[in-house]
Amino acid sequence: MTLHLVKLCVGVDTVEDLQDWVTFRLEEKRRAGEPVEHFHTTRMMPRRGEELLDGGSLYWVIRGNVQVRQRLLEIRPFRDKDGIRRCKLVLEPKLVLTEWQPRRAFQGWRYLAPKDAPRDIAGDRARIAALPPKLRRELAELGLL
Repeated sequence: MTLHLVKLCVGVDTVEDLQDWVTFRLEEKRRAGEPVEHFHTTRMMPRRGEELLDGGSLYWVIRGNVQVRQRLLEIRPFRDKDGIRRCKLVLEPKLVLTEWQPRRAFQGWRYLAPKDAPRDIAGDRARIAALPPKLRRELAELGLL
């Protein structure tokens, strides 16, 4: 059964900021001759890895709302240079816009059942993605997105 994660996207104000950051990091890796993959490092190893890798995504909370997701490709445990156990959540670099879903601040990540996940924005609703980020935020705050 598929399961998702939800996590705060700290230091990012818009989906466009996140896309720029992902693009920058991938280009950095390409120039350095490293494997061109996008991942997020976390301290905790998800215990429900099989469910997460069965079509799961990482849903990003940006400025108080889930706004976008990235598909999880791999969960890779490792030890950092200080010997501390960590985990790389390898993500598809493509960002998928979702309907906005308000979320209060929290630490770490949380599991998210598919029934509770916001729907992807597709079809006619994809025009919403073309709106300026500030306007999208204002419409969301008014409950119109």
